[in-house]
Amino acid sequence: MQHGSQEEIQKQVRIYIAVFVALAALTVITVAISYLKLPLIPAVSVALFIATLKGSLVALFFMHLISEKQIIFSVLALTFVFFLFLLILPVLS
Repeated sequence: MQHGSQEEIQKQVRIYIAVFVALAALTVITVAISYLKLPLIPAVSVALFIATLKGSLVALFFMHLISEKQIIFSVLALTFVFFLFLLILPVLS
């Protein structure tokens, strides 16, 4: 198994630390927003947006999807389209 150079490893560690800091900051923002007593719809919308950002960071960096081939993103996009279809289906019926 071939190992990366010291500089390459340090770069990866810096990226992981930056993602960790971003996840921690987004968690603090989520908690802070919960204390604002927003109406239900905006509160849920903001919470889902922040959760989507956090989930994307985890998937892209910790699950290494950022360096995967285009087919992975195509499958994810197709899954998202079907998910939206399933959300809209009850509205149409």
